[in-house]
Amino acid sequence: MRLRAHLFISGRVQGVSYRWFTRDIAYELKLTGWVKNLPDTRVEAVFEGDKESIEKAITICRQGPSGSLVRDVEVIWEEQFEDFGDFEIRH
Repeated sequence: MRLRAHLFISGRVQGVSYRWFTRDIAYELKLTGWVKNLPDTRVEAVFEGDKESIEKAITICRQGPSGSLVRDVEVIWEEQFEDFGDFEIRH
């Protein structure tokens, strides 16, 4: 069963390659969706895929890449899907 998780990541998460880190996680776990920086210094991401893979991605996002300092990851589980073809970095 496919699920969707909408994440808002706060802390020192911009300027530390967090979006590229998130994209690599998604590719490794075969998730689709997107990630982007927000003007308020948070990172926003959407993962679509199976629940186990999404939960692994969320756990890894809480750690972040070296140089980051993740303070919080807000997760909103959603029922709507966009059926993304891949995972992209949005600007």
